[in-house]
Amino acid sequence: MRLFECGTLVPGCEWHTRAEEDAEVIRRAVEHLRDTHGEQVIRETVVDNIKARIRDEGSAEAA
Repeated sequence: MRLFECGTLVPGCEWHTRAEEDAEVIRRAVEHLRDTHGEQVIRETVVDNIKARIRDEGSAEAA
């Protein structure tokens, strides 16, 4: 299971998501950024930052 925690990108945000595939995690994270943080345009650099912060759920718990 893959995990993304928004607080690693937007300090103070406690939202997180998990899915089997990175593509689904990214889709949910982009939707969250639009809906919750008001981002109208999601730039490629933001997607790259999301990708860089996706972790295996087991390794995230151990950290």
